[in-house]
Amino acid sequence: MRYVDQVLQPGETIRRVTTISRVGYLRGFAALVPGVLVFFLTASLASPFLRLTGGVVALLLVAYGMYLIGRAWWRRFTTEVAVTDRRVIYVVGFVNRHTVEINMDKIESVDVEQGLFARLLNYGDIAIHGTGDTHEVLREIDHPLEFRSSVTAA
Repeated sequence: MRYVDQVLQPGETIRRVTTISRVGYLRGFAALVPGVLVFFLTASLASPFLRLTGGVVALLLVAYGMYLIGRAWWRRFTTEVAVTDRRVIYVVGFVNRHTVEINMDKIESVDVEQGLFARLLNYGDIAIHGTGDTHEVLREIDHPLEFRSSVTAA
């Protein structure tokens, strides 16, 4: 059961639930693909030293790529972002959990930061400014403009 479903107040309805974008996987694939290419390019070399060196480099790149893919999956799996009719809920973590809940009447503005690549893949960073010192930045959120609309809708 999602955290958001567990903390809903009586009569509170969910407007939007989202999570971290899948773009985090691209970093892992950016290391994984060259690792595979190095392996296949150096596997047929005549020199045993170059084959061994290429194999080690390929193994390191593939291992690093798999680590980055696993880390992106874990971050996506353990992050929940929801907008209800009363508040914004942001939860990160599995064992150690970091939870931010901001009431709608305490939100002053919602900013969306997107570069060109982020606009093409429809993800971005969302900065929620609340009254007082409340300032929370949500990184790499899927469909940030729709999320902002869900927060700012009356």
